[in-house]
Amino acid sequence: MNKRIGGSSERKRPRRGLTILLGLVVVIAVALVALFVVVPRYVDQSRNGVADGELPEVTDEAKGVHDRLTIVDLHSDSLLWKRDFLTRHSRGHMDLPRLEEGNVALQVLSSVSKSPMGQNIDGNDGDSDNITLLAFAQLQPPKTWNSLLERSLYHAQKLDRAVADSDGRLVSIRTTGDLDNLLAARERGDQVTGALFSVEGLHNLEGEQDNVQVLFDAGMRMAGFTHFFDNEVSDSAHGRDHGGLTDLGRDVVAELEDLGVVIDLAHISSEAMDDVLSISTNPVVVSHGGVQATCDNNRNLSDEQIRGIAGTGGVIGIGYWDTAVCEMAPEAVVDAIEHVIEVAGIESVALGSDYDGSVEVGWDTSEINLVTNELVARGHSEEDIAAIMGGNALRVLRDVLPE
Repeated sequence: MNKRIGGSSERKRPRRGLTILLGLVVVIAVALVALFVVVPRYVDQSRNGVADGELPEVTDEAKGVHDRLTIVDLHSDSLLWKRDFLTRHSRGHMDLPRLEEGNVALQVLSSVSKSPMGQNIDGNDGDSDNITLLAFAQLQPPKTWNSLLERSLYHAQKLDRAVADSDGRLVSIRTTGDLDNLLAARERGDQVTGALFSVEGLHNLEGEQDNVQVLFDAGMRMAGFTHFFDNEVSDSAHGRDHGGLTDLGRDVVAELEDLGVVIDLAHISSEAMDDVLSISTNPVVVSHGGVQATCDNNRNLSDEQIRGIAGTGGVIGIGYWDTAVCEMAPEAVVDAIEHVIEVAGIESVALGSDYDGSVEVGWDTSEINLVTNELVARGHSEEDIAAIMGGNALRVLRDVLPE
């Protein structure tokens, strides 16, 4: 009898071990699903929200004006997130269907390759990075996990794939010829939107000037010198040192201008902005931000800086989030636009939403006619509205892009 009991126990032990093993497999599987599916979606949804609130009704007059515009947005970070850009989503601020609904003709899409933990507008170092974990969790290629250059190249390839899969609805803008073809197609009534690849911070050069050409070959046609921390080419307005351009940075300015890449001064330190303005020969931009006169913080531009950028023939892209305009309302956006016009003229202002840039906004890109509506309500002419909403940005691109 004892042997039979012992034999029964021996037969049950493997089954119990198998049950434990299966349980561990289930736990690991659930954890992997959470890490690679749930977490990226949750981070995206929580970081790129649209605020609840009642929005103004857009008048028929404003809708008519808006439908006749050629609209350009100088900055979006949508390439950072794991979404199919060609599909309309319920999260985030931008995708191709919503660009089409908003009548946006040209969207600048930026590569965010590094972002410090605890990011703020006053002072950050470059010792930490939020994007590494996001790249891993989104199952990006392993080469992007520890290379800032490879992250930007991956974003460029992601945009190229979207263009290739769009059946002609999305086209890449790299030359003035591409720009002319886009505008001609839209004039014919074709449903087509342009996409121009940008980078947000030249830390992705990894200290090597040769990588300027690598990024240019991948499609980069706008380059922000800094993000929220100092790097090898320039200090940031939100870094530690608050110095100017480095020797490498000065060399990079010259190369970008020779290649036909728009220089973007968003996030750059005041000293570095002065350095760029003193040596640039092409129009420069601040792709996304605000002005201190309507929203006073060191993220935004002084009147002197507005005049300096306008003096190059460049433009300031006004954003829609709270740090840029202090209130997520069309009235606040137009307040900032009108201040730029007052300081530097109608030709010096543009749009720079910072959509999908880990910011909360009051409306997504499908509702951009809210800005047109406010401009109409304040009595701006259709000619001036056309300049603000896209004409000024198009002029800069024509002046800088290669043929």
